[in-house]
Amino acid sequence: MKFTLSWLKDHLDTSASLDEIADKLTLIGLEVEALVDPSETFANFEVAEITATAPHPAADRLKICTVKSGGGEQQLVCGAPNARAGLVGILAQEGAVLPVSGMVLGKAKIRGVESRGMMCSGAELGLNDDHDGIIELEAGASIGSPAAAALGLDDLMIEIGITPNRPDCLGVRGIARDLAAAGLGTLKEDITRPIKAEKKGGTPIDVSGESSPVFAGRRIEGVKNGPSPDWLRARLSAIGLKPISALVDITNYISYDRGRPLHVYDADTLAGTVQARQARAGESFVALDEETYELNATDCVIADDRGVLGLAGIMGGLASGSALQTKNVLVESAWFDPVAIALSGRHHNIDSDARYRFERGIDTDSIYWGVDAATQMILELCGGEVSEFVSSEINIEKSKPFMFDTNKVKTFGGIEINNKEQEKILVSLGF
Repeated sequence: MKFTLSWLKDHLDTSASLDEIADKLTLIGLEVEALVDPSETFANFEVAEITATAPHPAADRLKICTVKSGGGEQQLVCGAPNARAGLVGILAQEGAVLPVSGMVLGKAKIRGVESRGMMCSGAELGLNDDHDGIIELEAGASIGSPAAAALGLDDLMIEIGITPNRPDCLGVRGIARDLAAAGLGTLKEDITRPIKAEKKGGTPIDVSGESSPVFAGRRIEGVKNGPSPDWLRARLSAIGLKPISALVDITNYISYDRGRPLHVYDADTLAGTVQARQARAGESFVALDEETYELNATDCVIADDRGVLGLAGIMGGLASGSALQTKNVLVESAWFDPVAIALSGRHHNIDSDARYRFERGIDTDSIYWGVDAATQMILELCGGEVSEFVSSEINIEKSKPFMFDTNKVKTFGGIEINNKEQEKILVSLGF
């Protein structure tokens, strides 16, 4: 489980240092496996401005650029079509190690012209797939300042090992709750709010099958998909997730922020009733990884009247996934039997963040608030008109009171904790 320090502080009000947080995490059983400082990854990368360009004498597609950085001006050869005077971007100096390829930049001559350093594209820094153009920073970026800060990637990243019995800590908020309970700060108020529907109805849904799934969601119409805002892209990039689009990034963010896997369908690709059911003999589908999977009767799938849309709790289908042109969506928040998900995942050899969480157990209350959390972010980033919450029959047992024998803390645990302190600890953990 990966997260950044600022992400943790979205949920935890604390003045503790990184070392104190790391020590406390390990002490409470969330062992810290890595602490990553992005400034080390982007050493020898800085903000620089192209002050002048000239044609390369031996190559029509190359330009000789004069670049101003913290150490003054230098000359380099660039083939990017957007290279021009006045552009502010990221300069890799001699000795810089490109994050994607591992290549170490040295002195070079390109078609007979000396070139010192390189203006970088997003692909070369592992930020996106744009190989054609160099990064263009917003006006006001300080020349010579570290690249990590300018790109919003200077946030310290923490990676912890999660044992199978701790699915509650597969979301940043769950980790913050544990740290607060351990005395390292205060858990902040949950900002998720119930969303009031603006119109009746929605995509009809149903469930059937041996695994007793629960399928719920909400239709949102008139959304405008596109790139996520910089803060969301930076946060996902910091933990190794590739930003794709606002709709997809929202689901990935909530999965890591709250431990709640979600899926967003392009509602205009759906036919009739969407349901969770067992797969039928001979069914197959093309998944988001562009692989075709042959299904068997033990697989739980999401399907509509035309056929399979995805492998439930593991991976969605390519045909029904949200795209940049998507206008109407169905947001899915579901619950699937952990054993059934684990068996399907192993059979098809698919590892995904959704499978990892579903097979360890999902907070059943999140069936409801998960839809609201996604809706809230979609409305903020993509707009749209909200339909009412719809669900199959939810037969999952809700949380209920039970008797706790406080004496067993001593007889089973061998430690003496008075009743008031026991109550404080349990309440702080969410009981």
